[in-house]
Amino acid sequence: MKKWLCCFVIIISGCQSFGSLEQEQKPSKPPVQVEEPARSPQTPTPPSEQQEQEELVLEEQFWNQVEVQNGLKVIVNPDNVLALVNKEQQLPADYKPADLVIPNVPFTFKETDVEKRHMRAEAAKALEEMFTAAKKQQMILYAVSGYRSYERQQQLFVSEVQRLGKEKAVVAVAMPGKSEHQTGLAIDITSPSVQYAITPAFGDTPEGKWVAQHAHEFGFIIRYPKGKEHITKYQYEPWHLRYVGKKAAKVIYEKQITLEEYFQIVKKI
Repeated sequence: MKKWLCCFVIIISGCQSFGSLEQEQKPSKPPVQVEEPARSPQTPTPPSEQQEQEELVLEEQFWNQVEVQNGLKVIVNPDNVLALVNKEQQLPADYKPADLVIPNVPFTFKETDVEKRHMRAEAAKALEEMFTAAKKQQMILYAVSGYRSYERQQQLFVSEVQRLGKEKAVVAVAMPGKSEHQTGLAIDITSPSVQYAITPAFGDTPEGKWVAQHAHEFGFIIRYPKGKEHITKYQYEPWHLRYVGKKAAKVIYEKQITLEEYFQIVKKI
């Protein structure tokens, strides 16, 4: 009797142990259902790492190649669309783009056979597209000055020095060789809202605000933005646009940086 009772207890205990083991071995809920947090429909999806990497790399051909000539840093690949021309690095005195054309946009003057009507072909086409898009939004823009030779820039600089003195002139007008206008990629623009003048007030007009918000869509940037004077070394110029292509313009616009700062964050490949 005791032997039979002992076997019975063992059998019962074994069933209980087996039942517990069976419960522990039941599959749990899929981890995806438990661990994946729900995404709020209001939360914007951040740009992919791949897109960010693509935007912040730049082929070697788009970087300045500089040689020191007579103590000056001279850009020896001036046809580069992203040439960084500033007070530190300048263009060769004899440089003139080979692909200058006249963009089909309204200018503030009537003379036709003048150099300031010209731009490099790629920039001229982009300017036409931007002016057309602006007009569709009832934003009327006028071009004032495009390409400017070394000799013409020298005349303007001397005139400004005589008018204002050199200390004030150097923050308002580039020295010859250091003007973006010589690249054929820069253009000064205005509108009837400011009586076709070149003035900081253009930035406060509907046209100026439209340009500030949309120029990058056509490959242009406001080269000398407000608050960046300590970097560009020039006064705020909402009228001065520089063509750099859509890829670079997008990054510069979204990050609210200058062309100088752009070259500090991109990686050469």
